[in-house]
Amino acid sequence: MTTKMTGRCHCGAIHYETQGEPEHHALCHCGDCRRSSGAPMVGWIAFKTEQVTISGDPVTYESSASGRRQFCGRCGTGLFYANAEFLPGIIDVQSCTLDDPEAVTPGAHIQVADRLSWMADVAALPAFERYPGM
Repeated sequence: MTTKMTGRCHCGAIHYETQGEPEHHALCHCGDCRRSSGAPMVGWIAFKTEQVTISGDPVTYESSASGRRQFCGRCGTGLFYANAEFLPGIIDVQSCTLDDPEAVTPGAHIQVADRLSWMADVAALPAFERYPGM
């Protein structure tokens, strides 16, 4: 069975479609992901490059010697990551840009050596259905 998933950037200028099963889905805690997203971790769902079709023209940023991050130049949404040296033939898709981000549950936390110390107890924080006071 071939699984098809779709996703897009915030403004809709870039859409993508995946075919087939992903290689893995992980939550990355590395400093590079944190800095590029402004978030404490980023969900990445990995596919073989030939499984992903991109419509639109993402901007490419060389975030390291072999790392390439792609994002929408119009709205700034981070979308893809590729690293030919460490992940040959793989494209990582930011999983929360999927139209159904709950379709595939993450299977691991990665780069936890870089995890922010306060993330260990984040589940214990008070939780509000909406912004408090609204």
